Amino acid sequence: MKLLESLSKYTTVVADTGDIEAIARHRPQDATTNPSLLYSAAQMPAYHHLVEEASQLAMARGGNHVEMAEEFIDHLFVLFGCEILKVVPGRVSTEVAASLSFDTEATATKGRKLISLYEKKGVDRKRVLIKIASTWEGIRAAEMLEKEGIHCNLTLLFSFAQAVACAEAKVTLISPFVGRIYDWYKKNSGKDIPDDQDPGVISVTRIYNYYKKFGYKTQVMGASFRNLNQIIRLAGSDLLTISPDLLDKLEQNDGVIDRALDPAKAPSAKEEHLHLDEKTFRWMHNEDAMATEKLGEGIRKFASDARHLEDYALTKVAAKAG
Repeated sequence: MKLLESLSKYTTVVADTGDIEAIARHRPQDATTNPSLLYSAAQMPAYHHLVEEASQLAMARGGNHVEMAEEFIDHLFVLFGCEILKVVPGRVSTEVAASLSFDTEATATKGRKLISLYEKKGVDRKRVLIKIASTWEGIRAAEMLEKEGIHCNLTLLFSFAQAVACAEAKVTLISPFVGRIYDWYKKNSGKDIPDDQDPGVISVTRIYNYYKKFGYKTQVMGASFRNLNQIIRLAGSDLLTISPDLLDKLEQNDGVIDRALDPAKAPSAKEEHLHLDEKTFRWMHNEDAMATEKLGEGIRKFASDARHLEDYALTKVAAKAG
């Protein structure tokens, strides 16, 4: 038995890429995208027709170059998402711009627009997750969208406070960043961390047990993996989103993966039930130096990636405008 087949018995496997051919090759249940992945995919000749279609739709909208570039990006995300949904049976995550991370209303508005574009393409909203940064404002936007039947994936999640707030907001899914948590602790300790002490794995395990112990429906999707060990130690998580190179390793190697996370064991977790208002959330998150630093860094990185896509969009729009 291959490791991927063994893992899939306990966990929904998600492909973390914008490369549709890679997704089709690995046959995951779901797929996630972000601006940097789509920027890379947009450069590939195989997807030139999607870039052309997004350009034409942006031109048809009209407006100034900046407005048309924004329209181009929205359509590009949705067009790629529609293509991905042809090769996965489940859902695709489509990201709201990181620049909106501290604006609840703008985030909700963008989420509604993206869903509207998908529905115009004949895609049921149940097959789309709107991907939003796990700031207080982002969580509030997700809470609003969930009440409207728009499902959300809360990303850039590093702290227990973020996880609790997301569960209380009844979001569909969270994406705690295993590898980035590991990176921070390794850098700050200046030494390698033993596999059984991996802080990213420990963080996701705690969140998973808390959710299952107190009956939250929010799903846990571990993300941002650095090695196979992190994936194996989180077997049983509701979902895991994995890059193509690690999916390749899981598919190429034989072995059996034992279930590490199990809802039956969660009731024994030593966790108290928390209810977080804004002040408590901000303080609790602030007390976690790793989470505070990585959330800020992550938003800046995602925003930088988005600017590359925006620059690309401007060149496409300008070329179309002549």
